Formats: sequence, structure tokens, C-alpha cells
Amino acid sequence: MQIITTLEEMKISSPSAVAIGKFDGIHMGHRQLLGEIIAKKKVGLCAVVFTFNPSPATLFSGVKEKELTSIEEKREIFRKMGIDVLVEFPLTFETAATTKEVFVEDILVRRLNTKFIAAGTDLSFGKKGEGNSAYLFDAGQEFGFEVKIIEKITYKNEIISSTLVREAIAEGNVRKANYMLGSPYSIHGTVERGNQIGRTIGFPTVNILPCEEKLLPPNGVYLSEVIVGNRIFEAITNVGCKPTVTDECKIFVESYLYNFHENIYGEKIIVYLLDFMRKEKKFDSLEELKNQLHKDMQRGQKMIAEV
Repeated sequence: MQIITTLEEMKISSPSAVAIGKFDGIHMGHRQLLGEIIAKKKVGLCAVVFTFNPSPATLFSGVKEKELTSIEEKREIFRKMGIDVLVEFPLTFETAATTKEVFVEDILVRRLNTKFIAAGTDLSFGKKGEGNSAYLFDAGQEFGFEVKIIEKITYKNEIISSTLVREAIAEGNVRKANYMLGSPYSIHGTVERGNQIGRTIGFPTVNILPCEEKLLPPNGVYLSEVIVGNRIFEAITNVGCKPTVTDECKIFVESYLYNFHENIYGEKIIVYLLDFMRKEKKFDSLEELKNQLHKDMQRGQKMIAEV
């Protein structure tokens, strides 16, 4: 997958099918939209995702908001889906002032060689968000590209959106979030050396330090799956600061993998959160922590059997 991050390198010679959006979380609505451009590969079009870095909300608020998917996570998801080109449009106050006319003629037509565009009903682009689906349809008539607007998908009578997924994650309701995402909520990272307390009590774990922009659920223990290379392991995962063994307020994602005893320090893994189990708690002793981990492990096995 080609990744374009500057205007200078934004030039595609092959005719393309383009999906426009922020794509935070890549939920079911996004997946339907992305499916449209991937399907166009069968008729010879290049599948292109056009998104923004940073997001418009971050640029105009001046506050870097927590994201459902980091840049690296988005790239990995798009790559696995079969996207050919990812455009991370460099959003600045100058580029955000691009008029809707210039955006279509210069970016979409001249640079991206667009023949098909898929976007959501809330599409906006160009200076002050003046570009919308109606304008895009008219521009398509003029420049010869097809436009398809994807209607919103609902979950229990609520429109699926990144905001709704974000709220579910913030509440710790990863099961609800996963339904809307169409895939378990994932946290990517490189395995780091921890304090290795788990090994001394019979529960060796793998630790990753999530990136700063990653939106995490409330501190607690979650039923999970962990991807190591091309293998999947059932696991229980603690999201939090390990209050029983340290006073440091650094948030780690620490997973105990069932039937796993390998040294994988420095390797990249993916943690999929499946369901909430309990809140994080500070125990009075390592023995009390050990007893609770036994209970968590047994409960996790039971929950896995019921999934």
C-alpha cells in the first residue's frame, strides 16, 4: 500500500476509486463505504482512501483529541483490507482554506485521477466545509466521475458513528463498540519489559505501552485475544497502571495469554478487547493479587466458552 503524506507526492496515474472521510475507528459504516471502492478494483480502478492528518477537529480546536485508531493502526487496517493508496492529507490552516472548486479540480481530478467517489451523507470538504454531496454530484457531471453516497447504518435504532463508538469505549462497553466496529477494538504496540512481577506469582504477562493519542477504555480487566505474528491466543488483559505493584501512573496494556510461555520482547502484537470483566483494583498483597488472577483466568475461560 502506498502512503501519501504531502501535496508534492500526491499524484496517481491510474484511474481511481476514492473514499473520503476521517475514518476514526473504521466502524461498520466506514467498512461499507470502503467496500464500494474495493469492489471497483475488479473494473481496474485503484482503491484510494482520502483522510486527514491531523483531523479537522484537532486542527481547529488546538487540542489533540484521543482517537479510536492511531495513524499506525489505520494504516495496518487499510493494508489488510486491500487499499492500494492511502492519502493522509496534510491539514493546515492554509490547506484547510482550499476552496471546494480547487479541491475537486486539483486534488480529486488532476492529482488523484478520480473516476468514482464514495462518501457518507455528512460529507463536507473545502473551505468552511462548503463542499457537500450535492456539489460533488454536480462536479461529477462536469469532470466525468461517478459519486455514490452511503447512507448511515444503525445499531439498536442509533446511527453508528465514531462519536457513538467513542462513547461506548469511554464507558467500558467494548461489546457494544465491537458490534458497531464490526471487529474487536484493537490496541497495537511493541512488547516491553515490565517489572516481571507476574512471573514471580505464576502469571507471566506481555506488556505494551499504547501511543498517547489512543483512546483507552476505563482501567480494568478485559477478556481479550492477542495476535502474535500470525497466531491468535486467548487472553485476559489489564488496562491500567498496576496499582498493586507500582505507584507510577503510566498506563500499560498488560495481557496474560493462555498456554503461552515465549519471550517476545520487542515484537509487535495486537490486543483485541472482547468484553469487560472487572475494574482495576489495588490489592493489599501479591498473594491477594495472585488469588484474584486465578479467578480472572477461570472466569475468562468460562466467558470464552460462551462466546
